[in-house]
Amino acid sequence: MAGSVPNPLGPVVSSDPARRPSRDTRLVGRYITVVGLSAQHADGLFPHLSGPENAHLWDYVNDGPYDDVAVFRASLKAREASQDPVFYALLLNNRDAGTTGDGDGEGGKVVGMASYLRIDPKNRSIEMGVMYSPQLQRTPAATEAMYLMARHAFEDLGYRRCEWKCNSLNAPARRAALRLGFTLEGIFRKHMIIRGRNRDTAWYSMVDDEWPGAKQALEAWLDAANFDSEGKQKRRLEEFR
Repeated sequence: MAGSVPNPLGPVVSSDPARRPSRDTRLVGRYITVVGLSAQHADGLFPHLSGPENAHLWDYVNDGPYDDVAVFRASLKAREASQDPVFYALLLNNRDAGTTGDGDGEGGKVVGMASYLRIDPKNRSIEMGVMYSPQLQRTPAATEAMYLMARHAFEDLGYRRCEWKCNSLNAPARRAALRLGFTLEGIFRKHMIIRGRNRDTAWYSMVDDEWPGAKQALEAWLDAANFDSEGKQKRRLEEFR
C-alpha cells in the first residue's frame, strides 16, 4: 500500500555457516585439557562419576547413574560416534610436569565430560553441556574448561550464539551460567520429561558481541596473579566485569 510504513527488519548478517565441532579438537589450558571423549576414558572417569556418593550428578539427565564400568564404557563408546552432541573428556593438567594425558595415569586425570550440542551451523548457534566430577567442581580448571570451549566456538568455529540450558531446579548450574557471563533468556515451562518428572528449562545465552568482554574477564580471573600461594582466588570472576 502506498505510503505504508516499512516493517522493521533486523540487521544484515553474513550467511556463511559456522564450522562443525570435531572430536579431533584438543584445547589446552593452564589447568585443563579438552580432548575427544572415547571408551578409553572409561576406567579413569568411572570412579569420579559412579557410586552412591555420585548418584546425584545424574539427577537432571536422562542416562546414568552407572554402577558397572563395562556398561559405562559401552555408553562412552556410543558417544564416540555421535555427531550431535559431540563429546569431550576433561583432563587435569600435570602443571609441574608440563604435560597432559588421556587417562588417569601420568600426565592427566580425566575428571569430567563436556559437549557441544544443538549444533546449528547455518544459524551459527551452538550449546555447551558439562558434567563435572566433585573433584572438578568449583575449581579454576572447571572455569577454564568452559572458557576454552566458548573461545573455540566463537573464535575458531565462527558461532555467533552460545547456549547454556539446565533444569530450572539446578541451582548450581544456574549460578555457574550467570558467573560465566551468560544471560537468562527465560524459563521454558514443561519443556521436557526426565525420569518421569517434569522439567522446566532455564535458557541462557552468550552472543558474539558479548564474548570479548566475557573473555577479558575470564582471562583476568584465570591469570596466575589472581591466586595466592594456596591457590585461593584474590578476586571473584564477577569483579572483573
